[in-house]
Amino acid sequence: MCTIWMLVALLGCSSAIDTSHLEKDLLHLEAKIPLSGVSGRIDHLAYDPVGRRLFVAALGNNTVEVIDLAARGVSHTITGLHEPQGVQYLPTENKLVVANGGNGSCIFYDGHTFAELGHVELGDDADNIRYDGKEVYVGYGSGGIAVIDPATMKQVGSLPLKAHPESFQLGDSNRIYINVPDAGEIASADLKTLHVFGTWKNSGASANFPMALDHKSGRLLVAYRRPAQLRTVDCKTGSVLASAACVSDADDVFYDAVSGLVFVSGGGGYLDVFRAGVLVNHLSTRRGARTGLWLPQERKFILAVPQRGGEDAALWVYSLAKDR
Repeated sequence: MCTIWMLVALLGCSSAIDTSHLEKDLLHLEAKIPLSGVSGRIDHLAYDPVGRRLFVAALGNNTVEVIDLAARGVSHTITGLHEPQGVQYLPTENKLVVANGGNGSCIFYDGHTFAELGHVELGDDADNIRYDGKEVYVGYGSGGIAVIDPATMKQVGSLPLKAHPESFQLGDSNRIYINVPDAGEIASADLKTLHVFGTWKNSGASANFPMALDHKSGRLLVAYRRPAQLRTVDCKTGSVLASAACVSDADDVFYDAVSGLVFVSGGGGYLDVFRAGVLVNHLSTRRGARTGLWLPQERKFILAVPQRGGEDAALWVYSLAKDR
């Protein structure tokens, strides 16, 4: 495998998509769940594996759509939002958290009734959300990650950054890795001290928005938009270990620890799947379908497909072949 990664690193400078290693029947489109009446851009998704519910931040519609995955339909709609971007379900608290980009409000809802329980005003551009089982982390504004106590629904800290954070991942030993594209870097910080101790400048590519983390190998999977590349980055040194061309306008990256597959969804109209740095699926979707969610428990990938060209918005449900 190391040999493959080294080869990809040497060849990855090309912006052309390499389709010479595509595999058949890896991902199968099994269903399309309609999102009737949902218009505009769709942002991030979250999942409740016990209730088998998907939560969809319909940014352009100013709603969060609650989807019953088993019934394959919308079971509830949360309205009155302001450009919802991030969404996270907290199973231990039975709360749903929604981050609004329009007014910077981070709102907590009851996980069953969807009654509003509280909110934290972050001032501007509340975005991605992560949860470590104890605290909630929300990227916001012109450069910060808010730390919120989910029990009291109060902000208890903030990690300052040079510019607005895009995707970030929680690592081991209180580490956090953050894409900061407007600063042209990836930041590494300590969540105990809320201090950035390292920054790795982008080189040869920019607009690093989505990110995933392979905990076992200590590698970040970072997708860039200019040019469209998936890079493998060492968590300790920031060194680029491999690079390969991927779908344009990437907005979500997921890593599956069981199969070793990496999923990249992008607005260019493709869902790309990589194994050991090699592109093994390049599935045509719909332009603007930038966001998605990998469900490891279900072995499914959910792609958020916006309304376009007379076609209604929908969630496209892909199943991974059982032997992969």
